[in-house]
Amino acid sequence: MFKKVITYLKSDSLLLGIIVGIVFPGIIYGILHLLNVSFPNPATKYTFLKESTIQILGIAVNALTLRFYLIKLKADKTGRGIMLVTFIMAILFFALNLKT
Repeated sequence: MFKKVITYLKSDSLLLGIIVGIVFPGIIYGILHLLNVSFPNPATKYTFLKESTIQILGIAVNALTLRFYLIKLKADKTGRGIMLVTFIMAILFFALNLKT
């Protein structure tokens, strides 16, 4: 079963890119958010990272996965899916965090 997952992750499809582009930033965001909430600064009782910083770090993970799929695996369709999701997340990030 594990080999099937690895083989599927190495395939070249737009749907895989969209899934990877959503799942990996979600995992990183969840881990950083959990650490941020679990270990607040005792002196100020505030968290050490702002929410917008956690969001942008989650989005930045896609740059690493995009490079892996485009350079190492030569999976153009998967890379396009990751890039599509990254652009949508970046637009949402600026739309939600831009103060007018």
